[in-house]
Amino acid sequence: MSHGPRTGLAAVSSALLAMSRHLEVRDVLKTIVASARELLDARYAALGVPDDHGGFAQFVVDGVSDEQWKAIGPLPRQHGILAAMLHDARPERLADVREDPRFEGWPAAHPDLADFLGLPIRDGDEVIGALFLANKNCGRPAGGCGFTEDDEDLLGILAQHAAIALTNARLYERSRELTIAEERSRLAHELHDAVSQKLFSLRLTAQAATTLVDRDPARAKTELKQITALAAEAADELRAAVVELRPAALDEDGLLATLRTQIQVLDRAHTARVTFASHGVKALPAAQEEAVLRVAQEALHNALRHSGAAEVDVRLDRHGPGAVLRVTDDGGGFDPRTVRRAGRHLGLVSMRDRAGGVGGRLTVTSAPGEGTTIEMEVPGG
Repeated sequence: MSHGPRTGLAAVSSALLAMSRHLEVRDVLKTIVASARELLDARYAALGVPDDHGGFAQFVVDGVSDEQWKAIGPLPRQHGILAAMLHDARPERLADVREDPRFEGWPAAHPDLADFLGLPIRDGDEVIGALFLANKNCGRPAGGCGFTEDDEDLLGILAQHAAIALTNARLYERSRELTIAEERSRLAHELHDAVSQKLFSLRLTAQAATTLVDRDPARAKTELKQITALAAEAADELRAAVVELRPAALDEDGLLATLRTQIQVLDRAHTARVTFASHGVKALPAAQEEAVLRVAQEALHNALRHSGAAEVDVRLDRHGPGAVLRVTDDGGGFDPRTVRRAGRHLGLVSMRDRAGGVGGRLTVTSAPGEGTTIEMEVPGG
């Protein structure tokens, strides 16, 4: 909550230090918004980070309660004044945003905004966000007061440092993701070695028990007890490894944001065009979200590495309380029956197992020369 304007070098320094104190992107965004609102003594502040689909990947507000924010509804799209800031990359200072010809209204629960100040946040030539304030806290005699040119200059300084803080936070998160990936790889190797040893011991002990059943039942019974113990140890190691290998991004960002981010990376890394769309999906239980993500990753890997596809489309849509994932490519396709007979089906088996493990089902539609569609349906909570 604002307690009046803070002016001078100390106030600016405090805001900049607050931004540089955090490493998580979400925390940086919240700090930028709160610092801007307090520094310029505004009633409302917001910051939007655009995605590649005409909306916002992240949108943070300050001055609006959680209840108000929920009542407002879905995140805004890139239209009106927001689009102007993002696309034209220039400041917008308006006496009354409602009288601007680009104004397109807002939801019923949205607070009324009047005077408005907005600036793009730029990293070089790239616009990485839009920072804006509304309803300056001051008395409103005839003609009102609104934001001044000095306010615009001050917000410009803040926006420049916000770009640095946001870029650093993104670099930190990417570095952490690489570290997590390396750690998962190490865990996977350890899991393989440990479980392989347990399975080898199980096989030898089972063979010994088989030879002893008739001539020494007591010793056979001892060997069977050892089999039970080894199997329990292997199961415990698998369970522990699965917990450690759960993608961290799912816990922090949820399924939609994690899928969108990974698909954007794949789209940049491959010559094929990789797209993602979603409609109406609600949060799913953790096990379902992880299964969907893993199947999507496997299907994308197959499409990008083996199919020769020029386009790969990923959709995640609401289906009752659950969801349906579809990964479609225009690649060479294959005959699923031939693949199964030839034994080159580990990926398909793994995907079916993941779907079945969370009460879902997986279907594969493909034919030579006709591309492939992997569809996974999972129930909700």
